[in-house]
Amino acid sequence: MRAVRILTTGGTLDKVHDWKKEAIAFAGAGKSQVPEILEQSRCYAHEVEQLFQIDSLDMNDTYRKLICERIGAASEDAIVVTHGTSTMGETARYLRDCGVGKTVVLTGAMRPHALFVSDASFNLGGAIIAAQTLPPGVYGVMNGVIFEAHELHKNERLGRFDA
Repeated sequence: MRAVRILTTGGTLDKVHDWKKEAIAFAGAGKSQVPEILEQSRCYAHEVEQLFQIDSLDMNDTYRKLICERIGAASEDAIVVTHGTSTMGETARYLRDCGVGKTVVLTGAMRPHALFVSDASFNLGGAIIAAQTLPPGVYGVMNGVIFEAHELHKNERLGRFDA
């Protein structure tokens, strides 16, 4: 088994219901949902590193550069990046152009993990397996499908990723 480093960046996967505002928001103190997902899945073999928690609509090249730097600095050669779905494809193509020479897999969720009717666990598990088995390159895993970076596009109308 290849060791996997999971870098968290926020997105819908990490949002929770804010009962005071009656809205979906990030948990207090910027706590990622990824450790809880891994614990519930009895998956203890991978390192989690929280980079930041932002909505992917706020993702820009400054954040993408930080992700690229952390991928390059990681001792693992298999990386999963949790990311919001709106700009996941743009980030995948940015990371592909960074040329890190590792297997990098982006994933996220259409519904927050905290809402319990979420695709977060399914997508994260698929991404971890993909990161362990795919050759170096940048990919996305959503909806049970592996996409190469240039194919990673969200279909807003259908609420899924299509090649």
